[in-house]
Amino acid sequence: MKSLFKLLIITLSYFGFAQETPQNFSLQEAIDFALENNRQAKNATLDIEAAKKQKWETTATGLPQINAAVDYQNLIKQQFESVDFNQDGIPDFGAKNSVNASATLSQLLFDGSYLVGLQSAKVYLEISKNSKEKTDLEVRKAVINAYGNVLMAEESVSILENNIKILQKNLDETTKIYENGLEEEESVEQLQITLSSVQSNLNNTKRLKNLAYQMLSITIGLDYNAPIILTDDLESLTVKNILQDGIEDADVKNTIDYKIAANDKTSKELLLKLEKSKALPTLSAFLSGAYIGNNNEFKFLSDQQKWIGTATFGASLNIPIFSSGMRSAATQRAQINLEKAQINLDETEQQLKLQIEAAKSDFILATEEYENKKQNLNLAERIENKNQTKFFEGVGSSFELRQAQTQLYTAQQEFLQAMLDVINTKAELETLTNTTTKY
Repeated sequence: MKSLFKLLIITLSYFGFAQETPQNFSLQEAIDFALENNRQAKNATLDIEAAKKQKWETTATGLPQINAAVDYQNLIKQQFESVDFNQDGIPDFGAKNSVNASATLSQLLFDGSYLVGLQSAKVYLEISKNSKEKTDLEVRKAVINAYGNVLMAEESVSILENNIKILQKNLDETTKIYENGLEEEESVEQLQITLSSVQSNLNNTKRLKNLAYQMLSITIGLDYNAPIILTDDLESLTVKNILQDGIEDADVKNTIDYKIAANDKTSKELLLKLEKSKALPTLSAFLSGAYIGNNNEFKFLSDQQKWIGTATFGASLNIPIFSSGMRSAATQRAQINLEKAQINLDETEQQLKLQIEAAKSDFILATEEYENKKQNLNLAERIENKNQTKFFEGVGSSFELRQAQTQLYTAQQEFLQAMLDVINTKAELETLTNTTTKY
């Protein structure tokens, strides 16, 4: 019994450990995983499947339809006695019980609305596919942003922890010098202020790091608290984005936002066709057959029950003639909506051209800022080192050292932000131009 209990504990511990095993993700692996598991991406895929079913549903309305019916009646109180025309003991009319079993085959021969409906179903499927493509682009951008935020938080924590180590060392050394009467108390206090500020910043950054990880987990489709490990680093991703091929001029008509606006125009064209088709005649045909049985007692399952068979073929032609201007007004309204859709398409084209140019400018600025902040960081590090040397040699003040340290910490954060801006602005440009480079 003890052995069984021990085995159970080991098994549960194994599964618990397996569930907590972190998953490793490069940026590209995170993107690929999200495109399969992100909840919005899943819904967009289901929308395509629903559109395919709706397309078949529309198509099937114009195909042969077969319906069957069985009607049973029991005359609780009869108006007259049953009549046996054939003198065979089976009532032909007025019997207390009657059954009518029928089947009808119907076929739509011509209907303008049906033809428009077939075209609309194809367009609806195309809209769903474009919506899926748009969703995938947005998910990709969201993953890049979330991944970059985690990397920035990790880098920030690492830098701040290193700064604290250096500050603590400086504070310890300065305190000893002060205790020996070779330094002013203000120097110790200045370092304490700086250390306290950096420590507070570190605590806040650690909290933000946890939130960044949770946001990334949700974005790629995992549980918000799932443990993950990122295998790319911020600077390598930044350099990779900068070293990629130059920015090419994008054809606005190939962008997903333009395609979606074009879908709207196409749908308005079909609505105009639909209103016009309502002035056309409709033609349908049917073939039906039935068996009728009558009996004063319920004996319809008996071999002796007599059944009377009937068959009918028919056609129906419906011709619209006069609607007091209703159809004309509906057609004119559809025409107006089509003109509005064309105006919106033209506006979308112009706005996209402007947005793409702005995104290009933002990306170029981000790359320039990256180089600038990188140089500034190098300068700030040299200045801080010089001031630290001067301070401990007794030729520099604690105020100058604190100023140099604050300048260094600012330069560090600005450099991290500059790298993140390169990655995010490139992702924004690729989302607008419908391009997806591999990382």
